Amino acid sequence: MANLITVGRLLLLFVTIALIYTASYPLAILAIGLIVVVFLSDGLDGFVARRRNSASDFGAVLDIAGDRVVENALWIVFAELGLIGVWAPLVVMTRGFFVDAMRSITYAQGKSAFGENTMMLTPLSRFLTASRFMRAFYGAAKAVGFVFLTGLFAARLPVAQGTTVGMLYEQAWLRWLGWGMVYSALALTIIRGVPVLIDAMYYIRGDRKGWQ
Repeated sequence: MANLITVGRLLLLFVTIALIYTASYPLAILAIGLIVVVFLSDGLDGFVARRRNSASDFGAVLDIAGDRVVENALWIVFAELGLIGVWAPLVVMTRGFFVDAMRSITYAQGKSAFGENTMMLTPLSRFLTASRFMRAFYGAAKAVGFVFLTGLFAARLPVAQGTTVGMLYEQAWLRWLGWGMVYSALALTIIRGVPVLIDAMYYIRGDRKGWQ
């Protein structure tokens, strides 16, 4: 069931992207709501797996892969639409490739990305990458950032002039909040990736105590 939720989340993502590319104002507004659903359902698969006692290594890897598809696809879409520079998806994708490659090494040694058996070796690296607070903050920053960008796309459509969304995006506070979340998400992508790369080197060298 949990894995089906992950797959369903990805299908909903592609439907959302298709709605954005219709360049229809009502459908773009609908896409905003669907992006909220996509991100709210992020933790649902894990919750279901724990409640049904069906958590597995495959499910954990599928969940991470699903997260990669969601964030990479949306960064690419918004860059292609000209809402953010192409450097954003390039940074996110490069970080994802290297981090997942390093994690695959530790998976082979029985470690996981999160949980009690996490690969992270120090309290700081565990806090940045595996703590519930940082994972929730990172997820919230991405969710708010992507909702903001979708709304910005809708607000820039010719028919949006004079609409509620069009007038809302004229407010300075919203632009500050939205762009703040967009760049916070990008900054956290790097900040949370660096400890994984550092700690993975100790597994590669066979020194699992690292710099504790």
